[in-house]
Order: sequence, then structure tokens, then C-alpha cells
Amino acid sequence: MNTADLKADLIYRISQLQEKRIMEEIQKLLDFELNKNEYILTEPQKERIAEAQSEYKSSAYLTEDKANQDIEEWLGEK
Repeated sequence: MNTADLKADLIYRISQLQEKRIMEEIQKLLDFELNKNEYILTEPQKERIAEAQSEYKSSAYLTEDKANQDIEEWLGEK
């Protein structure tokens, strides 16, 4: 699909939307991309980011190898 086709498809699909929340999310994304403005985070998003930063600082995270090992063990139990 070329750029013009993609643009036309997106315009059509957006015009078919009924859910206001989805339209608002699309608008936020476009505003961010087109205007290079700061993306405004919700309070729950800010809280989760702060939590993740705290977990990272305290090394409370899985390495990729450990995560893969855990997944393999979990799949082996099935």
C-alpha cells in the first residue's frame, strides 16, 4: 500500500469511528507527531512510570535471559 492509499484508508476508517475516546487518542497522537508537542500523560501513566523507575533503580526487574528462562519453565509445565 503506497502513502496515498494508506492516507485514504486511514481517513475512511477514522470517518467510520463512533467511539469518541478512540478519536481523542488518535487526535493526541497526531498532535504529538505533527506539532512536536509534549505528550500529556495521565496520572495513572505518571504513577506507573515512577513505579517502573523505582523498580529499575532497585534492580527489581528481570533480565531478558531470566524472563526467557521463566517463560520456558512455564511452557514446560503446560
